[in-house]
Amino acid sequence: MGKVSPEDLLLIGKVVRPHGLKGLLRIISYAESSDTYLKAGEVFLEGGSGKTVKHGIISITPGKKFFLLHLEGLDSLEKAEAYRGGNIYIEKIGLSRGGGDEYFWYELIGLPVFLETGKRIGTITQIVPGAGHDIYVVQKGDKEVLVPAVHEVIKKVDLENEKVVITEMEGLLDLNEV
Repeated sequence: MGKVSPEDLLLIGKVVRPHGLKGLLRIISYAESSDTYLKAGEVFLEGGSGKTVKHGIISITPGKKFFLLHLEGLDSLEKAEAYRGGNIYIEKIGLSRGGGDEYFWYELIGLPVFLETGKRIGTITQIVPGAGHDIYVVQKGDKEVLVPAVHEVIKKVDLENEKVVITEMEGLLDLNEV
């Protein structure tokens, strides 16, 4: 992989299969939009051998369920076939936030969650995207608590001290247990 370590990469999609004869890839994107790919300018593809190779992005076209990704160096069906089922990564360093209250999921997953009183309620294990806001799945012992990612509940995301502080709203910790 050269000078980039796996810790510097963020999983952003998966290759479904080649598309056509000219090396296009049909992919499932985990990014919110194709702009994430274009801003990164290059991706790292993990092939069947497990080796990860950097490719410049020529274009990405959104479809109904999939994106079509055209990369430098992939100009045939045979070359594209080597990446069938492979993961797609970008460098974390190239990511940019939209605003002060936006965080990347990889930054939040694994963070402990505390009430404003200091009581620890669990750890964020998953984030579920929603229509209006995301939902943080917080593991609390052998139970899960669903915490809406809204300003009324999330009081502080402290990446430096690795914690999230929430307000205890009536019923939040009881009714949302799964």
